[in-house]
Amino acid sequence: MARTWLSVTVELLGGRGDHFWPCPGRIFAVGPTHTFRDFADAINGSFSRWDRSHLSVFTLADGRVVAPQVSSPQKGESAKEAAAEKLDIESTTVASVVEPGAEFQFIFDRGDDWVHHCRAADRKIDPEDATADLGIVADRPLPYQSWGSVPDQYGRRWADDWGMSPQPRRPTQPHPMLLHMWPETEKVAELDMSAVHHSLTNEDVDGFITAVTGCNIDDVLQQVGGGLPPLLLRERRKLEAMTRLFVDRLTARDWAGDAELAEDLAARLHGEPLAGRVAPVDLDMLSEDLEGDPNLSRGGHVDLQTGMTWGAELLEDMDEDDEMDVDDPDRWLFFACTGSREGWRDMADFAERQTDAALRQRLETAIEGRGAFRRFRDVIHQADIGLEWNAFSRERMMGRARAFLAEEGIRVGNPEEEPGGGGAR
Repeated sequence: MARTWLSVTVELLGGRGDHFWPCPGRIFAVGPTHTFRDFADAINGSFSRWDRSHLSVFTLADGRVVAPQVSSPQKGESAKEAAAEKLDIESTTVASVVEPGAEFQFIFDRGDDWVHHCRAADRKIDPEDATADLGIVADRPLPYQSWGSVPDQYGRRWADDWGMSPQPRRPTQPHPMLLHMWPETEKVAELDMSAVHHSLTNEDVDGFITAVTGCNIDDVLQQVGGGLPPLLLRERRKLEAMTRLFVDRLTARDWAGDAELAEDLAARLHGEPLAGRVAPVDLDMLSEDLEGDPNLSRGGHVDLQTGMTWGAELLEDMDEDDEMDVDDPDRWLFFACTGSREGWRDMADFAERQTDAALRQRLETAIEGRGAFRRFRDVIHQADIGLEWNAFSRERMMGRARAFLAEEGIRVGNPEEEPGGGGAR
């Protein structure tokens, strides 16, 4: 097909009293026979307008108006538009009045005034070239590039919203479809963490697969996924699918430290080095010390050779003969205590995810005011959900410790397992 079509960029400037910046936009291929009605329908469709009963009006640079041909004045029509020369939107083709490089305006719905700036490219295009990557043969005005977030036609933010209703709570867990858990064919089994720890300690690949398969792992991705790299070195093929599952679920969950662990697992899967210095840090130990009370502790140091953490006060009490030179940045990483703010947020999020409304209310009430941690633990004990809370809390703390290390350029692992390292196999 010859280069006979217009390429028209359409940017949404505003609507419903709002001015948008940056402006969402679309680029359309518009053919020689396409009318302004065809073009209006394409624009409205690409900007997700499902109620098309409102007026569509184009205004050209010379003042002419392209609109429906009716005898009576239209609602919202300005005096200037009423007096302007009118072209019929149903029969006037875009190419007959718009030259390459021309600018014109499109307004949809004279009540809400969705105003669009339209500009034809300086050169015409071959639509088959423009839309080849889309796998579509254009037989009508077709958007072939786009950007920006599209506002709802009536300002709705969710299905039942009409502008005044409070925003519903965001679910604490991603939709099952995001986690590859839909359709659910049977009840998901609880994970036996003792079996998982035993398999990781003994580098038992088959035991690990048996322990994890078919179980709910969404609250222990850090605790379980962090143990995958040594097993991958032994049986990459057996664990490839499961590792990809962990990467997908970490990415979907997106708690603190999840992105870093997902990156590390993906790198291990492809035999690539981790994105930082690798150190065998004990995340359990670090997470406990990291979130200590800053009024009681001045923080501490991570020994990047052994992975152990040492409180500042303990290091001061040690003899000089112990050779703890914490000023050596190649071995020691300082950390300050962050306090209980994130721990309180964990309690709030754990309370919010409870499906029992009465229990959720008790937990939410418990964390208000002084003594929140003690009252929360009391309710947890009374409700007999201590194991669930401990797994959730430990998971969040380990993720934050991993994220802290990543910010300092440290990735958790065995340096000898790095590609080219002494222990690589």
